[in-house]
Amino acid sequence: MASRIQNRPPRSPSSRKELGDENPLDKRRRLGAMGRGAGSTGTARTRQPFAVVNNRQDVNTAAVANAEECSNHEFTKEEVEAILNEKPKAKKFDLKAKYEHAAEHNKKLKLCVKWFQQCDENHVIDAEKLKSSLESAEKRCIDTELEKKNKEEELNTIISELRDNNASLEEKLSKEVSEKLDAIDRHTSENEARVAAEKSVASLTEELERAQQDIAAANERAASLDNTHKRLQEYILSLQQYNSKLITDLETVRESLKRVEKEKLTIVENLSTLRGHCSSLQEQLTLSRVSQDDAVNQKETLANEVKCLRGELQQVRDDRDRQVSQVQALSAEVTKYKESTGKSLAELDNLTTKSKSLEDTCSSQREQIRILELQLAAANEKLKMTDLSASETRMEYFEQKRIMKELQDRLADMEHKLIDGENLRKKLHNTILELKGNIRVFCRVRPLLPDDGAAAEDAIVSYPTSTESLGRGVDLIQSGQKYPFTFDKVFNHEASQQDVFVEISQLVQSALDGYKVCIFAYGQTGSGKTYTMMGRPEASEQKGLIPRSLEQIFQSSQALRAQGWKYKMQASMLEIYNETIRDLLSNNRSSGSDPTRPENSVSGKQYTIKHDANGNTYVSDLTIVDVSSISEISSLLRQAAQSRSVGRTQMNEQSSRSHMVFTLRISGINESTEQQVQGVLNLIDLAGSERLSRSGATGDRLKETQAINKSLSCLSDVIFALAKKEDHVPFRNSKLTYLLQPCLGGDSKTLMFVNVSPDPSSVGESLCSLRFAARVNACEIGVPRRQMTLRPTDSRLSCGGS
Repeated sequence: MASRIQNRPPRSPSSRKELGDENPLDKRRRLGAMGRGAGSTGTARTRQPFAVVNNRQDVNTAAVANAEECSNHEFTKEEVEAILNEKPKAKKFDLKAKYEHAAEHNKKLKLCVKWFQQCDENHVIDAEKLKSSLESAEKRCIDTELEKKNKEEELNTIISELRDNNASLEEKLSKEVSEKLDAIDRHTSENEARVAAEKSVASLTEELERAQQDIAAANERAASLDNTHKRLQEYILSLQQYNSKLITDLETVRESLKRVEKEKLTIVENLSTLRGHCSSLQEQLTLSRVSQDDAVNQKETLANEVKCLRGELQQVRDDRDRQVSQVQALSAEVTKYKESTGKSLAELDNLTTKSKSLEDTCSSQREQIRILELQLAAANEKLKMTDLSASETRMEYFEQKRIMKELQDRLADMEHKLIDGENLRKKLHNTILELKGNIRVFCRVRPLLPDDGAAAEDAIVSYPTSTESLGRGVDLIQSGQKYPFTFDKVFNHEASQQDVFVEISQLVQSALDGYKVCIFAYGQTGSGKTYTMMGRPEASEQKGLIPRSLEQIFQSSQALRAQGWKYKMQASMLEIYNETIRDLLSNNRSSGSDPTRPENSVSGKQYTIKHDANGNTYVSDLTIVDVSSISEISSLLRQAAQSRSVGRTQMNEQSSRSHMVFTLRISGINESTEQQVQGVLNLIDLAGSERLSRSGATGDRLKETQAINKSLSCLSDVIFALAKKEDHVPFRNSKLTYLLQPCLGGDSKTLMFVNVSPDPSSVGESLCSLRFAARVNACEIGVPRRQMTLRPTDSRLSCGGS
């Protein structure tokens, strides 16, 4: 004991006072502890906790420096997921390790959040990720606070237990002095544990303060996210301003188009005048050719006459020579007679008179020959003049032909510019419609049929010729009153199936690009809906939109293989007959089955319409066929056409008694760019509306008519609700509207064909159809969204969306 007291370091007055206040047992324990800790060893043991604390501060300083160095580090998706899913690896009661791990985890989260804040693209996705990480961090902070409270309670219980043990040890120490040193050792160990517990409590309080600071920082980050949201709203306003700028550009393009059309009209007028002038020149040319032909004929006749006259002249000359020879012979005979026989004077007079008459005949023939030569010279001169006029007319004709060719070239250039302007107008118009989210509406008027019993002059449909409404307007005349309508495109009765398909080909192409596309035909019975959608498969030029669209999709998919695209296509076809879904591709159906019997009762299948969270529509138990060629599609279309419900009414010989829906699901992947697209093409042929008073339907046809009119009425209610932007849209009132819900109220590209009959007896139904189509054209259903994703790779985490 004396040696221990001598080796004890000197105490300060305050420590003496504290020792004086303690009880003797505590003094003895403190003396024992100080005795064992005397010298350099005791100093090192008492200073060890402060060294630990200093080392921890150095570690924190290094961590902060490392954090500053890593501020420019880019996190991959795997690193972010590893940070979010990281769990503490310390032991259960290792509070120091848990605290260090939590501090390091919070620093990593701060770095990750800072890195996410530096990204400028796709703030909405980043904000959601930051919010989720902040929520997880807050939950972990709450969990750490709960763990701290639990540990603090445990430590308090441990401290109370230690105090109890201390009291018991004091009692035992007073009783058993022999075990004094062992009790002092235990007390020192307990004291060290107590100091460690107090330090751990202090560290936990510091950790709690830091967690509170982290929560404040998280609140600041939330405020920054609010600012980001405001910036996004400003960006949306800028997009709206860009939309208005596009509209103004469209107006300027329309004005330029008007000017081009005016120039076209002037050129057309000039061309018409030139054509008139050309026609007059052609008439003059024909007249000149006729006169030339007459002159040639006259020349030929004159040549023939000259030949005849020359022949006659030759004959006259021959006759003259013969007569001269005869005169000579006669004169010789006269002289002979005079010399020999001395004929009488009378005979000589007769001979002289004969010679005189012959001389007169020769002189008259000479005069005729001279007159004929003059006529021949005049005919040759006239022929030369005719050749000169014909050559001049030919030169003038060639000059007019050259001018007309130049005008035709100018007209072709103007028509090409007009087509380019029209394509630009269509593109801008489609862009505006996509930004507005409107349903596009095309109107098609079928030609008058022999069964209609109406003359061409009794037509109730006319087409305006103004620049604004050309190709887009249609006028319906009822009781002398004109009702004008304007749609995105109007096809008159002369438009072919190819002309109609050209206008929707780009819309069909969007299905390959990953959009949902819906095209449906609406109109009264007998207005040409089925002909527009299906056509006549036996005639290639009369094929409808459905086979032409599928041919284009397969041709385009084959062409895109060179760019690395591979497509998989699945087809399904159904009809809604009397509010019952029927599978047109089911093997249980046949063309001779009873149309009034529900298919569900035959096959035991339940066809239920379902919509998923992505806006896709599915029908349970529906037959889905993988297709890879147009021949397979053609066979499916023939099978569906044979299975579809049709009937005869007084208004239509082949009337569709159900709504037919063809769906083609397209899944494409590009191996080089890792892009995936999901497109859907819905082609729908609606049953036609009809009046019972005109159709004369009874029995089953009456039930079919009532079901058709009811479903179309529900479709009208849905359109009116969408037009008024009501909160509740009654899609579930009919299976047709529930099936069309993604097309009418989703993010798809939708086009409606309204088919109109020009029959005067159907003017009331045609007017109702056009009014309904105008309502549909005014509905806004949302901006189309492309369904394209990227396959997961090891690339950097992108902040922008596809």
